[in-house]
Amino acid sequence: MNEATLGTEFAYVNDLVEAYDESPFDARMRGYMLRTFAPYLRGGSALQIGCYHGDLTVLLEQHYAPLTVVDAAKRFLDRTRQRLTRPAALICSLFETLELADRFDAVFLVHVLEHVIDPIAVLDKIRGLLAADGLAFIVVPNGNAASRQLAVKMGLLEHNAALTPADVKHGHRRVYQLDTLEADLRRAKLEPVSLGGIFFKPMANWQFDRLAGGEVISQGYMEACYQLGFKYPDLTASIYAICRR
Repeated sequence: MNEATLGTEFAYVNDLVEAYDESPFDARMRGYMLRTFAPYLRGGSALQIGCYHGDLTVLLEQHYAPLTVVDAAKRFLDRTRQRLTRPAALICSLFETLELADRFDAVFLVHVLEHVIDPIAVLDKIRGLLAADGLAFIVVPNGNAASRQLAVKMGLLEHNAALTPADVKHGHRRVYQLDTLEADLRRAKLEPVSLGGIFFKPMANWQFDRLAGGEVISQGYMEACYQLGFKYPDLTASIYAICRR
């Protein structure tokens, strides 16, 4: 990727910040993600690539030290810094140009891979940043989520992997499914030790946001959707891979 392209990409990412309005549903998913990762959280040093407002970062700081956080949007880093209770290294950089001397026990790439220009290059860089026995935690939105399949049947989406208006607004460049995520991992020579889905998703984000906390979507309903995600990983909100070199 040449310098001109990288400069354009940096400007593009920061322009997106002005319009980015992550759903409260997405923020709640961070806790379910960490619950899914729990058996593999070994402590030590960690690198988080992409932080938004720090919903996942504040959870990671309870498990890892030192913690390094990288994002191309300074505004996201500033908001995250305000929420942290422990020291962390916050770096403003494109992931594609990131150069670090350290190697990490854990690298987290959550809802980022769908945004980047070259996902294989980013995954390859992650592999290089892992310690010898380190783990990469990779999460992407799921193109086969039940809510997306319903949208196809309703005529709102052309096919499961089509980009929605919200995807375009938030800078998504692709929609992953379990098989396409696995294919990219193989190309980057990352070996999954765990692969699956997080949170059975029968409705769109805005529907969850409108109904959550009331009689229709109680905490019990949310927990049931989380548990059902283990049985039907292909119908979940997000898919994940925990990988080693």
